[in-house]
Amino acid sequence: MKYILSTKLLTPDQKAILNDDRIHFLEYQAIKIQYRKFQLPDDFDNYIFTSQNAVEAFIGHLSNFQGNPQFDKACFCVGEKTKLLLEKNGLKVVKMAPNAADLARFIVKYHKNESFLFLCGNRRNNDLPNILTSNKLHFEEIVVYNTELNHQQFLESFDGILFFSPSGVKSYTATNDIGNSVAFCIGNTTAKEASLLTDSIIVPETPTIENLLEKVTSHYNLSIKK
Repeated sequence: MKYILSTKLLTPDQKAILNDDRIHFLEYQAIKIQYRKFQLPDDFDNYIFTSQNAVEAFIGHLSNFQGNPQFDKACFCVGEKTKLLLEKNGLKVVKMAPNAADLARFIVKYHKNESFLFLCGNRRNNDLPNILTSNKLHFEEIVVYNTELNHQQFLESFDGILFFSPSGVKSYTATNDIGNSVAFCIGNTTAKEASLLTDSIIVPETPTIENLLEKVTSHYNLSIKK
């Protein structure tokens, strides 16, 4: 029996991927999202989103202003799910990248003379703003949601732990050790945070929850068959 902990609550369809009698699955919400009130400046050509939470905060802010010209702005984002959420709400996505650093490098290369508004959380990664600043791009960032760490201590040990953000790693390890667990990390930024505490890290080729869960099943199926 393999004991797996998810630091995020999963949907029934996602949990079905781990529907194996050799896997004992636990889950909890390692972080909590609090949307903030904010004002949007209107003198920027493009918007940048590096998370679905930022998109949700943005759409919520504009929900009472369906005719607002902000909907006509071009969007640059990180992650396929973020892109789909933007498009679902009628926004045009010019570029989607797998991580913030790649997105920033694309912007520097192809859109250096344009202006950008970066909508982010209070614990956002430094990669994108650092790259844009060092290349002297015209951009401003606005915090549209807060990420709060939800500490929970576990007495049992786990074969694998699923991490979905650097904040999730910080939240879990504030009261627990990774120990001998395999850290399944959704992307390279999350893996970078986990690498400060463990060398046993697995990352999917494409950063989605479904791909991460498939990594779990393939990893332990191979282990069990040996």
